[in-house]
Amino acid sequence: MTETEKDIKLRGDLQMSLTYLPGVGPQRSKMLETELELRTAGDLLFYFPYKHIDRTRVYAIRELTSEMPFVQVRGEILSYEEEGEGRKRRLIAHFTDGRDVMDLVWFGTGAMRWVRKSYSTGRVYIVFGRPTVFNGRINVAHPDIENADDLRLGSMGLQPYYHTTDRMKKYGMNSRWMEKATNALLTRYVWSLTETLPASLLERLCLVGRTEAVLTAHYPQSADALRRALYRLKLEELLFVQLGILRISEQRRTGVRGRILNRVGPLFNTFYSKHLPFSLTEAQKRVIREMRTDMCSGRQMNRLLQGDVGSGKTLVALMTMLLAVDNGCQTCLMAPTEILAEQHYATFRDMLGDMGVRVELLTGSVKGKRRREPILEGLRNGEVQVLIGTHAVLEDAVEFKELGLVVIDEQHRFGVAQRARLWEKSELSPHVLVMTATPIPRTLAMTLYGDLDVSVIDELPPGRKPIETRHYWEERTTALYTGLRREIEKGRQAYVVYPVIKESAKADMKNLEDGFAQLCEVFPDLKLSKVHGQMKPADKDAEMARFASGETQILVATTVIEVGVNVPNASVMVIQNAERFGLSQLHQLRGRVGRGADQSYCILVTKYNLSSDTKKRIRIMCETGDGFEIAEADLRLRGPGDLEGTQQSGVALNLRVANLARDGQLVQLARDEASALLKADPDLSHPENAALSQRLTELSASNYDWGKIS
Repeated sequence: MTETEKDIKLRGDLQMSLTYLPGVGPQRSKMLETELELRTAGDLLFYFPYKHIDRTRVYAIRELTSEMPFVQVRGEILSYEEEGEGRKRRLIAHFTDGRDVMDLVWFGTGAMRWVRKSYSTGRVYIVFGRPTVFNGRINVAHPDIENADDLRLGSMGLQPYYHTTDRMKKYGMNSRWMEKATNALLTRYVWSLTETLPASLLERLCLVGRTEAVLTAHYPQSADALRRALYRLKLEELLFVQLGILRISEQRRTGVRGRILNRVGPLFNTFYSKHLPFSLTEAQKRVIREMRTDMCSGRQMNRLLQGDVGSGKTLVALMTMLLAVDNGCQTCLMAPTEILAEQHYATFRDMLGDMGVRVELLTGSVKGKRRREPILEGLRNGEVQVLIGTHAVLEDAVEFKELGLVVIDEQHRFGVAQRARLWEKSELSPHVLVMTATPIPRTLAMTLYGDLDVSVIDELPPGRKPIETRHYWEERTTALYTGLRREIEKGRQAYVVYPVIKESAKADMKNLEDGFAQLCEVFPDLKLSKVHGQMKPADKDAEMARFASGETQILVATTVIEVGVNVPNASVMVIQNAERFGLSQLHQLRGRVGRGADQSYCILVTKYNLSSDTKKRIRIMCETGDGFEIAEADLRLRGPGDLEGTQQSGVALNLRVANLARDGQLVQLARDEASALLKADPDLSHPENAALSQRLTELSASNYDWGKIS
């Protein structure tokens, strides 16, 4: 075989099945596909370590503390023993460095069997893991173990660590195994990856090449080399996301016509001069002007309206809908629940009074003749001008004569396919206003909703008092109940929220059923309602309605009330086991109170032992009521997590290396560079951008373009 033939044989093939990689085989290949969705050599090549650890230092057991991150110890296993029953059954290996002893622990039958078979007593090993203290002894759970003779610590340098699942670990496929598989891939084959970025961009931003970046991300020679590699990979990843978003946005602006609604007519003027419940804030006036500009432009409006809980989004939506009705169009507001739709319906009817605007409600509960004649027929002939509804609006029987504006409340509760069906009910694209009370951090909005224009209501209506948030330890029940009774004696109402419905052996948390019984004992003279997700919708709505009408004084609930009924008389929100909730969810729950003119309170009840992150969350909640500040903090503490609706923009958002919580500046740089590229070459047709265009096509090939739907 000639050298040329040998080179060709060893050239890396991104489409090669992992089955053929040494040390993998059919069974492990199936496990990689099932657990990590890794099927090909290319998948594994771009499955990057989540961290690198310096493996040049060996510690003595006496040096270890529970505050240390990852450490390695040289020694031997003295003996094994098993303890516990059922799920708590564990295998313990007593490990010594010749002077002191620590415990190595494994859970799970598969892992325990594999460890006994793989590691014997009396042999010298290098143990690597995170130390903790249990029963006064140093303890390392599920450590990485290597034969000391096979490991040259000084040459390991920065060792990569890969995420694996618990199921993989039971079969020995831990991070160390992943490292060996990746190392085989990198050493057995020659990799020369196609460059995706223009040469001018690489030079101007001093970026390393794609092949070098990928290989260095796995096995860096230094911390600086790793930093430069990750910088390039993150920027590339975010650049393609932003290019996709901006191209979709531009296509919508230029390719989707919208009705020209340029008339400010009698309905809007009459409402503004005679029916406003309170003066508009400057923020409300600003966003109404932004929406009117959109609707006058001849382009379809596709706007996201962000506003903290109680900021007056509903009033802004109503006034925008009146602009559409003044121009001869019908409008529709879709809400995620029947009770929220009914609340919007009652609010609109009350605000509009005798203005002569026909408003109808369409939910799953509206049936028979009432649905057919006044509503469905009224929509077809145009007599119904404003429709408030739930998912029932999406049914085929619902036809509009002239749908000009669609408002979607709490849009993350609706799937994109559902919103698409509403879109199709009009020959000419209706204007779309998407509302959310969940504040979205800037970097997240720029990515997840980058193809929407964004309006923000950043002021509260006059007269609203900030909610006072307090932290109680769960032992302070007397003070808690005293405060609740004090507020209820003033004629107010209260929510008490629990994380779970029933007691569970798996979770040591307060539960709704026990809590409800206890509150009935503590307040025998009061009436209580109970609401949770396992109740029938009709029963749940009935209990919510009892509370909203004032028939009951305390509503005991799970987080089903996170987006729910508006009860201005409710002045106390008690959240049990508040440590179990994220910042944004705590803020949403807090927003159920503070809707009237009275002082309102949010009580966060937690256990005494809290992690450092939980203490930060509780402190932030007590210190600020600014939803956007809270959302930014939540993103920093928890990361973007499972970004709801990540495919709704039509852009793949499977971020491998970038992190929206930590890489905010890179998101902005990627946005700026994408804008500059498209401004200079809108179609990316210049020869220098050929690879860029090809890669963008590959990334978007499998994603249906939902961008125009919002």
